[in-house]
Amino acid sequence: MLHVLAYITAKPGMRKTVLREFRANMPAVHAEEGCIEYVPVIDLPAFEPSQTELGPDTFAAVEKSASPEALKAHAAAPHMLVYAERAANMIETRMIHILSPL
Repeated sequence: MLHVLAYITAKPGMRKTVLREFRANMPAVHAEEGCIEYVPVIDLPAFEPSQTELGPDTFAAVEKSASPEALKAHAAAPHMLVYAERAANMIETRMIHILSPL
């Protein structure tokens, strides 16, 4: 199993719109073979002093994929290409971490 943490920073004031596009794409992603988890997350406000906040324009996508092949298929899926195109002008930066459990 692979874990993916994608940190997506929208252009100022665009996070809500990007999240709307993300959520609209979720049913297609959840239907992919090998998709275990795919969910957007945002900061929990004022949780504790040690928290490092993402900020008002950033969210993280938490993903789990059954295999490298499933993750590659996800990235190339037509619905992901459409999502990327629709969100491209709203996104400032993306950082994607693909991780393996020890």
